Amino acid sequence: MARGRRGGSGGEEFRPAFHPAGFDHELRAVVEDLRVGRWMTTRDLLARTGAHWALRTSRSQVLSAVAAGSHTVEAWLTEEPHSADARMMRARVAVARATQAHGQQHPRTGELTTEARQAGRLAAHAAPDDPVPWICLLGLARLDVRRELPEHRERPWELMLPAGPWGLLYEVYVRDRFNREAYHRMLQYFHSLSGVSPAAAIDFARWVVSWAPEQSPLRVLPLYACAEHYHRRRRQGSDDPLLYRQWARDPIVQDIDRALSWFHHTPPGSRSVLDLNHLAHALWAGRRYAQSAPVFAALGPYATRFPWAYMADDPSAPDAAETVFLKARRTAQVP
Repeated sequence: MARGRRGGSGGEEFRPAFHPAGFDHELRAVVEDLRVGRWMTTRDLLARTGAHWALRTSRSQVLSAVAAGSHTVEAWLTEEPHSADARMMRARVAVARATQAHGQQHPRTGELTTEARQAGRLAAHAAPDDPVPWICLLGLARLDVRRELPEHRERPWELMLPAGPWGLLYEVYVRDRFNREAYHRMLQYFHSLSGVSPAAAIDFARWVVSWAPEQSPLRVLPLYACAEHYHRRRRQGSDDPLLYRQWARDPIVQDIDRALSWFHHTPPGSRSVLDLNHLAHALWAGRRYAQSAPVFAALGPYATRFPWAYMADDPSAPDAAETVFLKARRTAQVP
């Protein structure tokens, strides 16, 4: 729920809610159970989710982030060693731990990455039709900073794009063609490349949009690429006034238009809170306030830390995202 506090007139002042489950209220209860070490509701939720691949992908991603700091998933796998869902979650958790270790430059990063890769292969063997184990393996590609593994430097599908883990992406593609997370993992891979133009990530995102259906959340992908580009330029000390104005200039205006079309052509229950936040941010940053209002309204009480924190004077401040989000929401005149 959104937090509130008394305003000057005695009414409740809007405060956003930051919760990984977002609109998925069924997932929310399971997250709370997982936080206190209970895994049975996770098992039951994944069983009910079945082969709804988009939902299985998003739910397992959230659950793994919650479970990575405990041994709850390992306890489940010990109790049910033949469970494909438990194997998949074990791979998810292993990737989350390896990724965190990589970000912290932990000395066990290599060991954890190898463990995660093995867990991903076992999960893929346990459930051959499931795209999630392949997403796990795809997520590990950006940790291979020297590009030592051949599977991380395969020829691209589009000749103008860099080599990368295209074979792993293909394994997801044949199981769930427009899988949202898979293409975000590829985008992260391109952002991680050294010695390659930063434009490679944006080029990849726009290439995906060129063939993604209008109802696909992949239509929002370029907004993630542009927000990350903005953040990196600022972190490098750029004070170019044109950097902020990118949101009101082509070709980013066209990127926003395509994402807005996605918003208008999809039912509310199918949208990601993170996608809506990126669209609301891009519209606001491009001074398209009236068009941003319905997106803020669709978000209800929910916000995400990024991309809002990127726009703050100090993106690392605890209240950075909330401050910018509230400013943008007020500008859009959302009640």
